Amino acid sequence: MIKGYDGGPLVPGESLLDHPGFWSNYLLAMCSDGGCAERPVPEWFGEDGADADALSEVLFDPGRWPVFRVPAEESPGAVVIYRNLDGDYGTDYLLTHVGRSYVEQIAGWDGDFSGTGLTWHELIRIADSPSLPAEGVHDTATRFLLLLPLLTDPDVPETASARLIAALSVVGAPQDAVAIAAEHLLAHLTRKALHDPTWASPLSGS
Repeated sequence: MIKGYDGGPLVPGESLLDHPGFWSNYLLAMCSDGGCAERPVPEWFGEDGADADALSEVLFDPGRWPVFRVPAEESPGAVVIYRNLDGDYGTDYLLTHVGRSYVEQIAGWDGDFSGTGLTWHELIRIADSPSLPAEGVHDTATRFLLLLPLLTDPDVPETASARLIAALSVVGAPQDAVAIAAEHLLAHLTRKALHDPTWASPLSGS
């Protein structure tokens, strides 16, 4: 049970992460930008259109809302929820806080991103500190990619591209396309740059 989602048929979604078509469903929309010369395709993630179509039927089923849990050790963790309301589909991003029973929504995706998001260092802190006793995703590459849509930091380090390429390779992106996918993802994420440095960090609990 997640507070605020009592009326939604939430189901654990972690088993879907290994299904062909998941990452193109989850990340491909972020590669689609008016300034991109190349058309994004599922093959960038080692998948094809049939894979993506088949899994979209599962991800966007109004009768089952997949939940992806990213528990963290001694820091806020995250939860990604496919909010499959009929006529109001979207993805919600929540933070969980150690020792607290409530969750905090910090962002959402309804065809476009809204919310505060995370800086690069906040994202990495959560991705790299899995809470092994807790149920959810523990692989750091997968955690990093699940959190990636939350990145709203225009000043990512030079190592960001290598980190993203490595994570995409772990989940099956082919060698001849992984750099292109990473380039498009980072270009979109850093260009949106919604994170205002005067805002309190969502990790502060304020």
